[in-house]
Amino acid sequence: MSKVSASRAFRRRVSLCLLSSAASLGLSAPALAQEATALPDIDIDSTAGRDSAPATAERIDRSDLRARQTGSSDTAKLLQSVPGVSGYSAGGFSTLPAIRGLEAQRLGITVDGVTIASACPNDMNPPLSYTDPQTISSIGVITGVSPMSLGGDSIGGIIAVETAPPQFAQTGETLLTGEASAFYRSNGDGFGGALSLIVASDTLSLTYNGSYTQAENFEGGGPLGIVRSSEFAKTDHSLNLAAQTDIGLFELKGGYHFSPYEGFPNQYMDMTSNKSWFVNGHYAGAFDWGDLDVRGHYRKTDHEMNFLDDKGGTADGGMPMNTQVRQAGYDVKADILLGEAGTLRIGNEFQHQWLNDYWPPVAGSMMMGPNPYINVNGAKRDRLGTFIEWEKSWESGVTLIAGVRNDQVWMNTGDVAPYGTGMMQMADMMAAAAFNAADHRRHDSNWSGSALLRYDLSDMVTVELGYARKTRSPNIYERYTWGRGSMSSRMIGWFGDGNGYVGNLDLKPEKADTLSAALTLRDGGEEGWSFKVAPYHTRVTDYIDVVKLQDFTDMMGMPTGFVQLQFANQDAEIYGVDASGSVPLWSDERFGKGRLSAKASWLRGRNESDGAPLYHQMPLSGTVSLEHKLDGFETRIDLTWAADKNRVDPTRNEPRTAGYALLDAQIAYSWKNYRFTLAAENLFDKAYSAPLGGMSLGDYNATGVLRPVPGRGRSINAGFGVKF
Repeated sequence: MSKVSASRAFRRRVSLCLLSSAASLGLSAPALAQEATALPDIDIDSTAGRDSAPATAERIDRSDLRARQTGSSDTAKLLQSVPGVSGYSAGGFSTLPAIRGLEAQRLGITVDGVTIASACPNDMNPPLSYTDPQTISSIGVITGVSPMSLGGDSIGGIIAVETAPPQFAQTGETLLTGEASAFYRSNGDGFGGALSLIVASDTLSLTYNGSYTQAENFEGGGPLGIVRSSEFAKTDHSLNLAAQTDIGLFELKGGYHFSPYEGFPNQYMDMTSNKSWFVNGHYAGAFDWGDLDVRGHYRKTDHEMNFLDDKGGTADGGMPMNTQVRQAGYDVKADILLGEAGTLRIGNEFQHQWLNDYWPPVAGSMMMGPNPYINVNGAKRDRLGTFIEWEKSWESGVTLIAGVRNDQVWMNTGDVAPYGTGMMQMADMMAAAAFNAADHRRHDSNWSGSALLRYDLSDMVTVELGYARKTRSPNIYERYTWGRGSMSSRMIGWFGDGNGYVGNLDLKPEKADTLSAALTLRDGGEEGWSFKVAPYHTRVTDYIDVVKLQDFTDMMGMPTGFVQLQFANQDAEIYGVDASGSVPLWSDERFGKGRLSAKASWLRGRNESDGAPLYHQMPLSGTVSLEHKLDGFETRIDLTWAADKNRVDPTRNEPRTAGYALLDAQIAYSWKNYRFTLAAENLFDKAYSAPLGGMSLGDYNATGVLRPVPGRGRSINAGFGVKF
């Protein structure tokens, strides 16, 4: 049995234990349930939780996640229910979210208020890969202009993932409560489970969250067959100790993430190990003058890439690639009450990232030896951010949030080296010499600001206008990767296109000017109808795109269809509109409640420097949903569709994709503390390719046929959950 096979067998046994544990906990659930004291929400990180939240803010709460977690272990995929949110396909739990045409590197993403730095040249372990829908409490998403208090060093929207806040018992009592879940998915033989457990007194609370998920290669719709390199497995565990005192809430949280493997259909490499542990400290206090929120964090990540079985395995050494990342920082924010003058927010944060990326030599290989390839040598990226923000509401229904911030970014790295000095390494040898001769130190002083004006004309009508000037400095891989060889450059990039990427020491920070608006109409509260339309326009100066260096050729000198590209500053424009609505169809004691919902998004992205479409921009797309609730039964039917994608980036040879419509159906039954779910994904087994799926390099390696990554075929999913 191979190492990978043995690991899978072991993980399967672990998962079966989780599944049986969920069932056994359910049997004793009524006896364990006790009344809990929920902690008041004083977290100023989540604007989506305020009454003054932007009109483009959406909140996915625990009940929404519980209804969707049976179908996916990929948090970013679940976010695509929000208008304006899409995703770059990647591994089974590592989709890269995109908001209004701007991908993950340009977004502000936090998990429990903490930014998680990139730790892979292919971005195989993005921030949301360290989360599991089964143990998330809520996700806040802002697709439009966001307040400066929610972070800097980004030019796009906001994604804020929160795990459950601590719970405390009534005075003099002990609380034992929690939730367990398990699932099975037929397509890819995916299964897993999770457990959340809280033990608390009236002043101390201990919370454990653990999850495991695994799947084999999935099958594409219709005749598209197996999608190679799509298997994955991972486990996440965390322990949070909280103390509720007279001066506020104190939390100390630690956790561990391990993925023994994750295949990537649209990358040359696969992830063969990702180990990460973290410790976070948090204080939140409410005072007469306002609120204070303090966070500190540290994370250590060790990441390995190589080939899984579908790409040849590692019996001959493969091509090992290792990345080490250490991250630390703090974040201090204060809300100062000004009485009738509103609220003043001030804050300061520091984020430190250290990254080492090297590729060990392969014994007997003339190309990959005799020395390690030093891709990034101890790079440092430090950011010091400071903001001030004012919020004021008037009795007329007008609310204004305006703020400015400054982010100082310092970057540096050491000298690099190719595998060797032979003829096969000539391009990399010359590139390394040029890189080492240059000054690596960079310093960016980035100013940003935003203003949101919201007017509640009545209980039925809200209008919002927003403007933001936001700035983002290049990441370590955009600035400091240097390889010019065919193989070395193709190891860089998170775009799933098979092309090679080269960094650029001369990159400038991106500067985005965004205008957004939103009109919200509603009547009847949560049970009534609603409609929202939100247009936007973004112009990015020094947008980090690419320029072509050369065509890659085969041994006969013929073009392969892949190219070598270098990151370069250009100008870009993105504009579009998101729309969503919901209307009740019926409400009757005998027939229950029915509701029809719909959303649609349209955008255009254009490189103003060369006139071509921007890479990976979603075509017109949307979803129509019909929901029915009767007693403990919940039924949902979703029709998800996308138009033809004909606007493609010619520089990267981006593929066109045909339009499609997919039908999903789900029925759930809740009884006491139990929930049973049965769902059919892609019910008619439609063959299609996701517009942002990239090229199926795993299949190309095995068959020699190059195609876009197929979309997932029909899957019958079953889930079980219990609260106790």
